[in-house]
Amino acid sequence: MKNPIIKVYQYSGCSTCRKAIQFLTKSKIQFESIPIRETPPKVAELKKAKHSLGDIKKLFNTSGNDYREGNWKEKINVISEEDAFKAMSNNGNLVKRPFVVLPESVLVGFKEDEWKKIFKS
Repeated sequence: MKNPIIKVYQYSGCSTCRKAIQFLTKSKIQFESIPIRETPPKVAELKKAKHSLGDIKKLFNTSGNDYREGNWKEKINVISEEDAFKAMSNNGNLVKRPFVVLPESVLVGFKEDEWKKIFKS
């Protein structure tokens, strides 16, 4: 496959997600859009992201209500990584978005300058 499909887990009410989708569309990059609330990333994808980013804390949507109401700021320091992965795979609101699965890595959040380097033809 010349252009492997990129998975973009996103939430339509998220302005950062909309900017990321707009960037990909404008750049003519094929992707599959997945609603993160209804279909959160799988544990394997979250583990791949942690491997890419180095720290599980970077995967959490720290500005979200579910994160704050679930007391994840404290909880993340005492639960196992496996339990954190399970929680995120069951509740897409806990995952920082957009959550983009590439063939070799994962992107979390949208920083246009970084994306331009990653997606240059």
